[in-house]
Amino acid sequence: MANKNTEEIEDAVEPTEETAAMEEPAAEDAADASAEAAETAEAAPIEAPAESIAAEPKAPAGDDTAKVERVHKRAEKIGVVSSDKMTKTVVVRVDRLVKHPIYRKYIRKRKKFMAHDDFGAKIGDKVRIVETRPLSARKRWRVVEIIQKAEI
Repeated sequence: MANKNTEEIEDAVEPTEETAAMEEPAAEDAADASAEAAETAEAAPIEAPAESIAAEPKAPAGDDTAKVERVHKRAEKIGVVSSDKMTKTVVVRVDRLVKHPIYRKYIRKRKKFMAHDDFGAKIGDKVRIVETRPLSARKRWRVVEIIQKAEI
């Protein structure tokens, strides 16, 4: 009985001439398909994903010394100078309107910023300040321009 089972297994494992003839064209088709895929890959350049393109800034053609601009923009505020008694420092009052979450009425909020001033702004001047590195214990802003001089 053991011999009969082993003969059946051997017959199942050994390919017949018919099955061998059927497998050969399939192998040829697979080789042709892989050759065609290789030809199309050579003809069409592979494009990188959009994320990697955006991450690598491109310089204009022929300009090797082009500098890359920073993406992050510093915060800017416009306010009125409320004090100029310190040397090269002004206190800028920034007003903003905020809608009350319940009553829907606009509320005027004020915030004072100490800013470094090289322009010589006086009390009442409307100035633009920009965020910068810490310059002192309370000073993290600097005056970029005087928008409007105060009327005296």
